[in-house]
Amino acid sequence: MQADFLQDDVTVVARRLLGCLLVRTINGERLVCRIVETEAYHQSDAASHSYKGRTPRADVMFGPAGHLYVYFTYGMHYCMNIVTGTEGEGSAVLIRAVEPLEGLETMERNRHGRGGTELTNGPAKVCQALGIDKTYNGHNLQESPLILEAKSALSTKDITVTTRIGITKDMHRLWRFYETGNAFVSKP
Repeated sequence: MQADFLQDDVTVVARRLLGCLLVRTINGERLVCRIVETEAYHQSDAASHSYKGRTPRADVMFGPAGHLYVYFTYGMHYCMNIVTGTEGEGSAVLIRAVEPLEGLETMERNRHGRGGTELTNGPAKVCQALGIDKTYNGHNLQESPLILEAKSALSTKDITVTTRIGITKDMHRLWRFYETGNAFVSKP
């Protein structure tokens, strides 16, 4: 199933990504995760990296939908976002948490032995488990070694909507979405 919905409004995409798969190939092995938590960011939002316009850091956010925006934070962690909307509009969806389905041993090795819900229940943990770093900034998610597979949309009744986590600006926005009851959500 194609992810044609990626050009929609960032909050629509953030909801719609729940249940979709990220398929990562490392040395011929498939690592498969199901997206269970997202946050929306848009250029009209003071918490977004695109708020001040096109900068070298946020340039990818203004590019075509379906590419990765990867950034380094706190001097130690990578976080990945899926670019949304139309080209020239700075918007992306942060992948906050995923449920691992295949390749758990490799993900646990990448996370230095951490497993269970601690494996991928946060944005930096997701990147570490899947081996995503700054070299993936701008990566097209229709191409190997990291592909987004669209799945059927979750029912509205299965999605919890809250404010975003760890931001200090535009904190009132209800732009965090997660699969209700999923154990891999970062902070239910």
